[in-house]
Parts: sequence; C-alpha cells; structure tokens
Amino acid sequence: MAVHTFAAIYIGTYEVSLKVFEFSTKKKVHGIDHIRAKHDLGKDAFAGGKIGYEHVKDLCDTLLQFKEIIEGYHVKQYEVYASAVLRDSSNELFVLDQIYLRTGIRVKVVSNSEYRFISYKSVACYPEFEKIIQKGAVVVGVGGASVQMTIFRDGKLTTTQHIETGILRIRNLLYNREHSLKMYEKEIEEYVNKKLEGFRAMYLNENIEYVILLSDYAAELIPFIKESKEKNYLVESGQFTHFLNKIQKKTQEEISAELHISDEREPLIIPALILFKTLIMSINPKKVWVPDANVQDGIAYDYAQKNRLVPAAYDFDADVISGAQFLSEHYNSYSPHIEALSKLSIKIFDAMKKVHGLGKRQRLLLEVATILHDCGKYVSLSESPENAYHIIMASEIIGLTHKEREIVALVVLYNTLPLDSYEDLSDKLTHEDYLCVAKLSAILRVANALDQSHRQKFKNIKISVQERKLVITVEAFEDISLEQALFDAKTEYFESIYSIKPVLKEKRVYNY
Repeated sequence: MAVHTFAAIYIGTYEVSLKVFEFSTKKKVHGIDHIRAKHDLGKDAFAGGKIGYEHVKDLCDTLLQFKEIIEGYHVKQYEVYASAVLRDSSNELFVLDQIYLRTGIRVKVVSNSEYRFISYKSVACYPEFEKIIQKGAVVVGVGGASVQMTIFRDGKLTTTQHIETGILRIRNLLYNREHSLKMYEKEIEEYVNKKLEGFRAMYLNENIEYVILLSDYAAELIPFIKESKEKNYLVESGQFTHFLNKIQKKTQEEISAELHISDEREPLIIPALILFKTLIMSINPKKVWVPDANVQDGIAYDYAQKNRLVPAAYDFDADVISGAQFLSEHYNSYSPHIEALSKLSIKIFDAMKKVHGLGKRQRLLLEVATILHDCGKYVSLSESPENAYHIIMASEIIGLTHKEREIVALVVLYNTLPLDSYEDLSDKLTHEDYLCVAKLSAILRVANALDQSHRQKFKNIKISVQERKLVITVEAFEDISLEQALFDAKTEYFESIYSIKPVLKEKRVYNY
C-alpha cells in the first residue's frame, strides 16, 4: 500500500520537537515517531528580549540531527514552524538567518492567530469535535507563552481571545522558589484569575458544557486520572481537579516520578498543573476533553488538506464568518444592512470572476470585510473607517493569517477613504496584496451604493458583465431615487480599478 510521508518540526518556548507522519491511500493520518529536545529558548526571549548565541548554536545542532532522522524515514516534504519564542525576540531575523546558513532549513514564524489556528486544526479533525461544540465549549490552548480561549456556542465560533499567562511565564514567576505546589498555589491562582477576569465578565455569561484542553502536559495526565492507557477521551471536571488537588502537596520530584515526566521537562510540571487547575475552576465546565494532539498534528493536517491527502473534515471558513459576525455584533454593527451587503458583494464578486482574477480565499476576505465594515461607528461616527481598521487589526479572527487580517482591515478602510498609493503601503503589502485590497474595496463600494438608505429596497438582483459594463438589474418595491442619485459618484472608484462601468437598471415592481 502506497504511503506519503511528512515531517513537522516545531520550535517552541521550552522544547524543539519533531513528529513524523504517514498518509495512507485510505486518506488517514498516522504519527509514526515523535522526538523532543529541551531548549529553554523562552528564558532568553522573555527575560532578555533576544535569543543568545549558545542557544542558537544548540538549536542548529538539534535541527541538523532532526534532518538526519527525517532522511532516515525517507521523508520528502517537511515544514518547520516557530511561534512566540522567535516572534518576540529582537534578533529574530538574525536567528532565522543563522538557522538557514547552518542547516539549510527555512523556518516559518507564525503569528499568534496562525499558530492557534494550526493547533485548533489538530483537534477539529476528530469526529467528537463537532458534537462537543454544539453544546457550548471553550477550546483552551495552553502554551509556554500564553493561553488562547476560543468559545463555541450552538456549533458556531463566537470569539477567540489571547491571554499572556503561559506555562513558561508562570515558571519565571516561581523561579528559585521551593518546589512545593502548596507554598505558592494561592498567589499564582490569584495571578491567573486576574488575567481571566475580563474574559469571564465579557464572554462567559452562559454555562459552558465542555473545555477542550490542548497541551502536551494535559494529555499526559489523562492516563493517571482515568487509570487507563488511552489518552483521547472525556473526564468529568470534578475528577480532573480532584486529581490535581491530590498531588498538590507533593514536591516537584515526587510529581515528576508519579507522572513519569523526564528530568529535562521537570521544572515546567508545577506551573502547568497550577495553570490547568485554575483554568478549569475558573471556566467551570461539566467535562474536560483532552485530545492527544499538538501543534504538529495541526501542521500535518493542514499540509494534508492542502495537498488533498485527507478529506475535509470540518468547515473552517464557516468559523471565520461566524467569528466576524460575533465581532460585528459586539460593536453593535451587525444588521439587515450588513446581511444584504454580504450577499450583494459576493454576488458581484462571483459575476466578475473572469475580470478580477481572484480566488476562493479572496472571496472569503471580501465577506469578512463586508461584515465588519461598520464596526468603527461604535467608537466614532466621524472616524468610522479608521476605527474599524484598528478594531480589526486588534482582534483575533481565528482562521485568518496576520496578512489576511491586514487585507480585510484595509478593504474596510478604503471602502470610504481614498486609496493610498502602493508606495505608501509597501511596508504592509506586496504588490499582489495591494491589488487585492483595491479590487475588493471597489466591489464593497458598489455593494454599499446599492443600499445607501439601509432599507434593502431591492429583490431579484441580477448582475452580469456585458462588454465594458457591470449591469446590475434590480426589482425595486420602494423609491430608489437616493441610490440612483449617488450611484455614479459611489462607483467611480470601481471604474478606475476595473475599467468597467457599473450601470444600475431598475425593474419597477408595483404592489396593488
């Protein structure tokens, strides 16, 4: 049976790990090896702001060893990811350059939203996932630098929030203290609860049925809690916290021995346990689900999905739309006008496929921009576009990369304001991305021109490209003098981008 082999390397805050996968002809993913190497990069990055020379040398040596292992498995494709530990280092570019020169490896440094989305993909492919999120769930991704909370209600993603209180950050607070959990449990719980206070008040106003806990250490706890070798299943939250309470008086060495934690990972187990316990007690779910999955499973799934090695198990684009709608509602801007504009903008986009040359992903970005284009009015009516831009850039929209979020924010900005020259935006956008912003904002302007009154006066809208015209034929059941009067002025920008003139034709509907 033919198999496709792939490897994923992740450079984290406290370890570098390699995982090797096989994709079978039955379109299934199997992990066949998982190797970890301790590298306390976060100690340098978070304390001193940069990664030291010795750590760079050790990291390169490990990556060279991983390359040999990959070659031994005859792996043809592999990807190397790094997140906050490099992203937050002032010498990031120099470290990446040294890695490439010494190992030949190109490292992809991902934004927080990209990292969390990849991690989220690792669990969303499980069949249990869709059932669990129907009943109200929080996906809690615990890393060395931070915690990410993503809330689902009735099967839809509502929000995702980033909280800087990860395992390594807590460990730094405990540095050089005695290794009894009881001695500083209270103060760390207070610290974590303070970080969670705003999140609880704003987003946890309804009961949560499940917490989906994503962390290597959490997965290792489950066999001891359930006294079973199986890792991937549900635990009653009371059972989970009871287990942590049971070992809270033990020393670090005793806890590590009981949980079979290796010496090199021992210093992180206490802050991990404190964080898990505080999170579960704070959210107060009925059950905790700890899948045996990590970021490398997400990298492998993402690769397999893009190369059609596995079937699509979950609609991630729907989460992007759902998250955008929640954000729009949060700023009191989601309305029938927004719903009408979403349909109109997509209808125009689809009618112009041969003209704009954009694809499915850009279509999604247009829909997100349409949903969010009015959110800035919550802050100021006079400076709505600028405020909307800042709201979007400051918000986590899981499923969008940082670059895609920038495109969405700029489409919203230039829906109203004049488009800046490429030279003025070249520090943010490539030439291709700049064209995408121009094309999508032009479409959004036309859609907006069709509903100037915010009263949705049209039905049975037909849109087609005829010679050098974009012909929009509508059935109107109210007077559309306002839309007709402003249409040419509002669509002039579109004409300059596409060299196509939008034309509004009315087919009047009389009600007797």
